[in-house]
Amino acid sequence: MESPSFTEIQKFTQWWLWALFGALVLLPLYGLYRQVVLEEPFGNNPMSDWGLVLFLLGMLAVPGFFAFIELRTEIDERGIRMRLRPISQESFPWDRIEKVEPITYGFVGYGLRFSFKHGTVYNIRGNKGLAIYLKDGGRFVVGTQDPDRLVTTLKALGKL
Repeated sequence: MESPSFTEIQKFTQWWLWALFGALVLLPLYGLYRQVVLEEPFGNNPMSDWGLVLFLLGMLAVPGFFAFIELRTEIDERGIRMRLRPISQESFPWDRIEKVEPITYGFVGYGLRFSFKHGTVYNIRGNKGLAIYLKDGGRFVVGTQDPDRLVTTLKALGKL
């Protein structure tokens, strides 16, 4: 029989975030249209055409980076592994963990954050997560979009 395991991959899929990125990209696109196609200066102190191209590339890099970010959580008989690609990764074997606890937390921000209450927080969206308390005093929280399956797996592993 196969040992219980939990794997979850989260990405930034919030509609409002991608709408904001779209708006940020529209500004240099409109500027390029005005200056290159209409041959009208864009603003009172217009940027060069190449400056607008570089600005556009910079604005495209931001959503490109967010599209690349991924929070991967794996829990099995060996322990807990979290990876916030491309920023950080942590691995905790069960013998380093004092206890785990499913929690609901307030807004702490997105990505990799530090919270005085929760320690290091890995969060892509929402307010549900797993608090991890290490024997050495370290504290972590990893967010989840599937708290019921997470709890079921932890119970099956005998960790709750």
